Amino acid sequence: MSRDSRNIAGVPDDVDGIVAAWRRERPDLDSAPLLILSRVTRLAELLAARRKRIFAEHLLRPYEFDVLAALRRAGEPYELTPGQLIGQTHVTSGTMTNRLDVLVERGLVQRRPDPQDGRVIRVQLTAAGRARVDSALTALLQVEAGLLTGLDDDQRRILADGLQRVLDGTVSRPR
Repeated sequence: MSRDSRNIAGVPDDVDGIVAAWRRERPDLDSAPLLILSRVTRLAELLAARRKRIFAEHLLRPYEFDVLAALRRAGEPYELTPGQLIGQTHVTSGTMTNRLDVLVERGLVQRRPDPQDGRVIRVQLTAAGRARVDSALTALLQVEAGLLTGLDDDQRRILADGLQRVLDGTVSRPR
């Protein structure tokens, strides 16, 4: 049965209608995964757009937030090596170098030699970088909490657990 409910973004959720049409046209296939994964795709697109807008309001690009957030999560003194940042942000070393160059130029991070091993570079969040990432994170969490207001704590836990299981299964399987 198709429904034309509106999601939190005010967009009609037509996934039920799409699945009903596939069940009619291809009854030989199990189209049930579309009920979940089409909505996950739509949610991912909505989140990406909202995050991009929030970060822009805080004068950040999404990748800049990722790097600053990794440094902020590291705790005092808010620093990591470029290799650690690469591991947390899943980019190549060349990409990280370019990102750090931009963040250094903007005064949001600084590079310095490791005091124990001068061959190692440390990347440290500046006070301006910390203020920027903290402000963006506060706004991000407010908006994203709003997306979950229709779920109680148990539903949130079940959803988080289910999504984690799906992701765990995709990591161990070849594409």
